[in-house]
This record gives sequence, C-alpha cells and structure tokens, in this order.
Amino acid sequence: MFGLVEWTGERHPGCRTAAAGGCRVCRVGVRRGPEWLVRRRCAAAARELRRAGVTRAVFPEDFGRTGEFLRRGVEEVSPLPLYRELAAPWVRSLLAQHGAPSALPVAVCGDRPGPELTRTVTELALHSRYVLLDVPWGGEKLARQLRREYGAPVLLRPEAERLEEAAVLVLFAPRDALRPRGMTLPLYEGGEPPEPLLRLPPAVEESLPEGCCRPQMAWVLRETGILRPGQIEIAGNRAGA
Repeated sequence: MFGLVEWTGERHPGCRTAAAGGCRVCRVGVRRGPEWLVRRRCAAAARELRRAGVTRAVFPEDFGRTGEFLRRGVEEVSPLPLYRELAAPWVRSLLAQHGAPSALPVAVCGDRPGPELTRTVTELALHSRYVLLDVPWGGEKLARQLRREYGAPVLLRPEAERLEEAAVLVLFAPRDALRPRGMTLPLYEGGEPPEPLLRLPPAVEESLPEGCCRPQMAWVLRETGILRPGQIEIAGNRAGA
C-alpha cells in the first residue's frame, strides 16, 4: 500500500486507510506550525506509515520535508517511470508550440535501447520527419526495424552539433558534454525535467486529494492499475517550467 501525506488542521490526525483517486492508500496528516515542530510532526507521521507497512508515499506539492520521512524508511514516489512512459506525447506537446511539429528534428539519447527508449523512438518516428538516435549499441537493429515496418528513417549516432540543434532532446541517460539549444527532457535519475500538466479522466480528477503532487499520484494510479496506458495525457508544462 502507498502512503499519502497531507497538510491538515486536525490536532491528532493519525493514520487511516482511505480512498484517493480510486486507490486505497494510508493517509496521514501533518499540521503546520514552527519549522522545528513541523519536523517533529513529520517524524511522527513517518513512524506511523512504517508501522502500517508503508515504504513509499505521495506528498503535497512543494512539500520540502521528505527527508524526515526518508530517514525513517519512507521514500517519495518518483514520477520518473510515468515521465518515461509519456515521453513521446510530451515531445509532441512541446513541438506543437512551434506550429510545425512534424518538420522539426527531435533527438533521443540513452545508454541502451530498452523498452522505454524503443517505444519513444518508435512513436516519434511515426510522427516526426527527423529523429536522431544516440545509443552506444543496439541502435542499428531498431533503425532497421523502423525502416522495414514503417518506412521511418532514423539517423544513428549523429554528431554532437546535430543533437544540440534538435528542437527537443530526450535524455534517458546524461549527456553532460552537450549544450542543447532547444528544449530538453532529462528523463534519468537525478534529472530535473519541467513538471508537465497532466489530464486525467474526469472521474479520477474529481476524486484526487487536494494539494497532492499530481505526477506522483498519477503514477500510483498507473502502477496499481487504476489507470491504463493512454488514460493520462500531457496538457502542457506547469507555469514557470
């Protein structure tokens, strides 16, 4: 079971099992107050979650105090798997801002052609005229398959300058030497992609807990099977991202 940490005004919020977005979670509240007291309340909330067997939790947006939970064995849910799953539609959403999405070059870099990278390159190749792929091995097989099955050309191991000129650069692994001039989606551990605006089915939207981190909650709903592939859409990027 996942945990759900919430700001609350209750004096003794406790830990309880409840529904969130159609998924059963262990909800625990943290009261606001002086910083030293909030830290103590976070520590108490983390201990309650651990007693309930919870090791991963969804937190409020911009919570900033997840360290108190991590030190007690409760990790923050990472939306990275969701971001990787949505990489191709996310790129198309970014390109649409330029008015001619299919004509702009996009680039995908990674350490290997795993399932997520392969799916992303395949979907992009079906919608974009220019797809650049930089992986150290295995790219030839993927490129041949895309050309044979869909007639979609993919440029393998392009020069760094061409990668930097891509309208959108998707990084499944770091490329610290690159200086991209377009938009970048760093979809690897430690990367900091812009937070996307997500559109969920209306019934799910209405049942989401107020103030929770939406990407974290959306991934919980995907991981638990409440939402299926294709039911989460990219509606843009969060303001300021």
